[in-house]
Amino acid sequence: MTRLPNAKFSVCVWNQGHEASLERNTIYAVVQDRAAAADGDGRIVNESGEDYLYPAAWFIAIDVPDRVQESVLRATA
Repeated sequence: MTRLPNAKFSVCVWNQGHEASLERNTIYAVVQDRAAAADGDGRIVNESGEDYLYPAAWFIAIDVPDRVQESVLRATA
């Protein structure tokens, strides 16, 4: 698997009320969605490979090494 130049990742830092679908301190892939961002949300890909909207404040954007990126993308494919 090769690194995707536009791939973005975030760590979940808050999940109250969504404990079943989000795990705190877990790295998630982020799908670019300008409309969601304009509303203060982020489109997050969970372990099932589906993306959902959550408040952007629940996540912190991070840079990840290639091997971590590949692992996260593989887990959500």
